Amino acid sequence: MSMKSIRIKQMEEYILEHDLVSMEKLRDTFNISMNTVRLDVAHLVKKGTVRKIYGGVCSNQSKNLIPFEERQTKNSQEKKWVGKAGAKLIEDGDFVYIDSGSTTMYLMDYLGDCENVTIITNSLNVINRALLLPKINIISLPGTLERKTNSFVSADAVRALEKYNIKKAFMASSGISDTGMITNSSPPEYEIKKAAIANCQEVYLMIDSSKYGKSAMMTYAELSEMNKIIVDYKANSELLQLCERYGVEVILAQEVED
Repeated sequence: MSMKSIRIKQMEEYILEHDLVSMEKLRDTFNISMNTVRLDVAHLVKKGTVRKIYGGVCSNQSKNLIPFEERQTKNSQEKKWVGKAGAKLIEDGDFVYIDSGSTTMYLMDYLGDCENVTIITNSLNVINRALLLPKINIISLPGTLERKTNSFVSADAVRALEKYNIKKAFMASSGISDTGMITNSSPPEYEIKKAAIANCQEVYLMIDSSKYGKSAMMTYAELSEMNKIIVDYKANSELLQLCERYGVEVILAQEVED
């Protein structure tokens, strides 16, 4: 096997392991020119194991995104606990981003006492729940409805987020790896999530305990970028140790009544 073939094989394994990698990261990791990176990536794209996305390349070896309705019913009790715990972090006058997800939407069920809170979101479920809260202001991001995630996605949504100074962002995730990689399964939402994190003061990750140790197609953030992680009290001790290692505060959500 030639040195080129060995390098391309190693690059393929690297991308499949990390799910999403920038072109610059591949250049630096393999100590090759950007032109060589493009040629190697083109070879892997043609092979079908990876695909190009904006700014990088991602794995094609992933499961299909589970429909929102199915994700919503899984661990719904734990998600409600997390939603209530997260809502306690929202104060009157806050400008908040709420990510689309089957956990983050439960924040809305516990904001009845808040006043003059403005929420920006691309989540259809968050918007629908806000109809019951006349004291909550809602800004909907533009885009086309992605039915598997019940969210609006577009490049315009990313540009809209870049205009705002968001105080708090409540993020969802399809999984968090044992190395602290925070992942999602929806490529159209990848840039929106990154833009939300880049334009806010504090970032909170909301997950139920079953998400730890799982990795989805795309890594949109690392645990070290989070200010707090909100998870139900059944969280694995390894997750708690990982958060302590990165200096991330953990809020353990307790049981709540329906």
